[in-house]
Amino acid sequence: MIIDLRSDTVTKPSKGMLEAIMNAKVGDDVYKEDETVNALETEIAKLFGKPKALFFPSGTMANQTAIKLHTNPGDQVICDKYAHIFNYEGGGASFNSGVSCKLIDGYRGMFTAQQVEAALNPPDFYHSPLTRLVEIENTTNKGGGACWDFEEIKKIRQVCDTNNLGFHLDGARLWNALVAKNETPKQYGDVFDTISVCLSKGLGCPIGSVLVGDEAIMEHAIRIRKILGGGMRQVGFLAAAGLYALENNIERLQDDHQKAKDIASVLQAQSYVNTVEPVETNIVIFSLNEGISESDFIESLDKKGVKIIALGAGKVRIVTHLDYTDAMHKQFLKILKAL
Repeated sequence: MIIDLRSDTVTKPSKGMLEAIMNAKVGDDVYKEDETVNALETEIAKLFGKPKALFFPSGTMANQTAIKLHTNPGDQVICDKYAHIFNYEGGGASFNSGVSCKLIDGYRGMFTAQQVEAALNPPDFYHSPLTRLVEIENTTNKGGGACWDFEEIKKIRQVCDTNNLGFHLDGARLWNALVAKNETPKQYGDVFDTISVCLSKGLGCPIGSVLVGDEAIMEHAIRIRKILGGGMRQVGFLAAAGLYALENNIERLQDDHQKAKDIASVLQAQSYVNTVEPVETNIVIFSLNEGISESDFIESLDKKGVKIIALGAGKVRIVTHLDYTDAMHKQFLKILKAL
């Protein structure tokens, strides 16, 4: 039994999802003639209360498109030092949009409206980049699946309104936050100008993210997607997986969250563990005691059929997901206790 907990991106389509994929009615999406992808975009736009949605092959491309739509070359984006757009998108913000990032030293990937105000560059001071966009990530990946306080998000929205800034949400794992915090997509749609949501993480789809936004900001989204190479043809096969996931795989995310909490509880009792970060969703980040090598620790688990990843600085990450079964969970907890 291989227990792969490196990421929730390792899932494979279930039997029901595969049936939905095989039965999809498709067309040429470059001509906007694929009725299944059109249905997915309409459904997700409706969920968030936004007029426009566009399917993307990856969350990175969706985020990069959003940055491009909000900014001009030379502008600056405010985000957290843990932000995915800064750490894990290959420098795309600078390469694709010609923008720089001003990094906020937040808490587990989250910051306050007051910190945003302090990070703003004066618009009339031409020596510094023009601040144009604030970006947040919910849940936070490097922050251990932490969920933002929605009241703080609304305060940041006020700062954006006052200073004429765009507000983008990297919602790669937003579905997890919605379940954990009992929130709705519409709440987020009311606050953000653009939101990217991933279908290939907790929802178990093989490929795909969707960018939603207001009419004016989304007008050129399809052009940017084309420039980035994201125009696809019979993409309805992938969109069908997304429609299936929206109907069947959201509520069950709470099972992933509970398994992650179980793992954290066991880790806290082990002598080789220094600290375990608080767990709200499906990500567990913990640090090893001084003198214990991350690579040796990961190798020891690999020999027992368990795959996890290191984050550096003595930290290790575990991510629960759809394909992590009850039997795997029982076996993994047993392995952790015996190390």
